[in-house]
Amino acid sequence: MRELYEAIRQAYEENRPAALCTVIRARGSVPRHEAAKMLVYPDGQIRGTVGGGEMEARVIQEALHAIREGHPRLVRYALSDPRQGDPGVCGGEVEIFIEPLLLPTVLIIGAGHVGRAVAHLAKWLGFRVLVSDDRPELCAPEWIPEADGFLVGPPEEALPHAPIHHQTYIVLTTRNHPLDVRILPLILDSPAPYIGVIGSRRRWLLTAKALLERGVPLERLARVRSPMGLELQAETPEEIAVSILAEIIAVRRGGSGTPMTADIREILQEAIPG
Repeated sequence: MRELYEAIRQAYEENRPAALCTVIRARGSVPRHEAAKMLVYPDGQIRGTVGGGEMEARVIQEALHAIREGHPRLVRYALSDPRQGDPGVCGGEVEIFIEPLLLPTVLIIGAGHVGRAVAHLAKWLGFRVLVSDDRPELCAPEWIPEADGFLVGPPEEALPHAPIHHQTYIVLTTRNHPLDVRILPLILDSPAPYIGVIGSRRRWLLTAKALLERGVPLERLARVRSPMGLELQAETPEEIAVSILAEIIAVRRGGSGTPMTADIREILQEAIPG
């Protein structure tokens, strides 16, 4: 168990996706009982066990689905009759909770003033922060001390090493649109739920046209949020960071981004019917 917890800690530190499978209910004759755990990695490797055999093989497949989809799941197995599809003959029943370990991460591509402000706010909000830039003097803890990791170098070399999963929110705070043209094809097929690009509508139009001419399908470009952020009339890097992170929170939590202010007359009518 100690080795398993160490593996979980290491997965978080390395931002390596995994799924933790825990037996939460067992009845009758079963290979492992409550609190037995197994860690599953995206390549199918495991640490620990929930019982071995066909049942464990099925749990591993469910864990891989959970990692890809980013959602937990509860699986139940009866271990009685393989002819009926059961994964064993022990005679008992078992329930296993599968929890994907995907640390919410903001990947900032472009470490200028806005990227630095986004890193500061994202860290304060509890995100893991990764920063990528081809300028070593900016992609460094001296400039962005809040970052948990740095990917230094041209995007074609650095971004393939970025651990992008279903809880990775990608923010392009780059210095020009030719960089966006180079970067976006590297991440458009990723499972990231948010890809945002800084700049004006005209800048995004130039970027989109260039990518379409290179054969990038329109439906892939439709994933991109640009100009990114909520409309706050933000001007300073810090204000722009608030706008960007507000949109990311809305995407993550399923919010609409609309004001929550209610009409006082409607509130009074609800409180005092008639």
